[in-house]
Amino acid sequence: MAAQNGVADPKKSLILNAFVEMCSGHQSPGLWRHPKDESSLFNDVGHWVELAKLLEKAKFHGIFIADVLGGYDVYDASLDPAILSGAQWPVNEPLAVISAMAASTDSIGFGVTVSTTYEQPYHLARRLSTVDHLSKGRLGWNIVTSYLDSAARNMGRVEQPQHDDRYAQAEEYMKVMYKLFESSWRDDAVRLDREKGIYSSPELIRQINHEGKFFTVPGPHICQPSPQRTPLLLQAGTSKAGKEFAAQHAEAIFVSAHAPAVCAKNIAEVRELAKTKYGRDPSNLKVLALVTPILGRTEEEAQDKLKDFRRYASHEGALALFGGWTGIDLGKYGDEEELRHVESNAVKSTVEAYARFSPGTSKWTKHTIAEHVSIGGNGPILVGTPSQVADGLEIWIKEADVDGFNFAYALFPESFKDIIELLVPELRSRQLFWEDYAVPRGTYRENFYRRQGQKGPLDDHVASAYRWKAGVPRDEHAIPK
Repeated sequence: MAAQNGVADPKKSLILNAFVEMCSGHQSPGLWRHPKDESSLFNDVGHWVELAKLLEKAKFHGIFIADVLGGYDVYDASLDPAILSGAQWPVNEPLAVISAMAASTDSIGFGVTVSTTYEQPYHLARRLSTVDHLSKGRLGWNIVTSYLDSAARNMGRVEQPQHDDRYAQAEEYMKVMYKLFESSWRDDAVRLDREKGIYSSPELIRQINHEGKFFTVPGPHICQPSPQRTPLLLQAGTSKAGKEFAAQHAEAIFVSAHAPAVCAKNIAEVRELAKTKYGRDPSNLKVLALVTPILGRTEEEAQDKLKDFRRYASHEGALALFGGWTGIDLGKYGDEEELRHVESNAVKSTVEAYARFSPGTSKWTKHTIAEHVSIGGNGPILVGTPSQVADGLEIWIKEADVDGFNFAYALFPESFKDIIELLVPELRSRQLFWEDYAVPRGTYRENFYRRQGQKGPLDDHVASAYRWKAGVPRDEHAIPK
């Protein structure tokens, strides 16, 4: 919101999502023990339906559902700390519950995490198209390449493929998905001509005949075109390969960092790459930051809540999550050992990154790390009155140029109720959040971009080149290679 030529830029209308996972605690391990927390009810479909209804009433854009395919077993070289503390364990498959949430709501979107590393694209395309149909176009796909070796071992591999190899596979994966979603059926292939007995026109459905390094998929797609055809595409990744992938494919980018300065450079680089290499309007890449608000009507009330939450937070669970996220086993170090002085460069650089934005902390042990990530995970917690928390969000907007936030919870659903009751009115008073959906009963993408009729990817997105539009003869639309 910088001023140019003395004129302030208009304020952004923020994109707000709830950030959850089909487990207890999610980013705040141990908080399932709190008497007001209901996150351990994640096996109950009503738990999710009520959340969707609550958030839609407040006009949240979406529910962003994280997922992992393995347990966090790096810390102490064991899965036991995660099992004991319930740190994202057990965890259910997220796509299954979306139809129930969609049937109980009209406008809110659902972003589901699915990996490109362990599932054939033909099968996933079918699963995603089915839910896009059943939700009337309110599905988003958070594209991940996975990061846990425990997942790899359970998927028939000894360990994860190398990082850049996973992204090379993901790149080909997306080409296959676009071909299935966008190129194998013409928009008007389904005729439903009862008099002539023609359900679909064979000449308007074709094989994709993909043959690549990782996948051979003849096609055609087994599902007819869904409302969005390609779900809204979300992605998180700030490595060189991750930024390249996001610049080409992502419509929304999820970032998690303890301070805006940590991710501002990466955000700017991805947008510049999207513009210069892929011809995209950089403003069409919407960046969402992880934040856990802890709100009170007074600052004292909010601080008291934080103190209360810390009584239930699990340090063992936090260290289990940290080990999975970083690959670093802090169980090797003593309780009072200063981690900035150990031999491992990986440990020192990781801890220095935390310490840089917490100058008041004099000593960094594994318990200091646990304290920092035990509530809110690898993102900031903003504690205070609605005005103070909104000020904090505006700093993120100004310094990192984010477009919205994925709000994590400390208590489920209590944290979301506080956000709705206290923070949302403050954001609206600052003209930072809409009063209603831009397209009531619209698709996820229409509301995400606030453009009625924008059901498919934007024209400057790579997927748009794959779209076989109504009325276009087959020989005038070659499937991109």
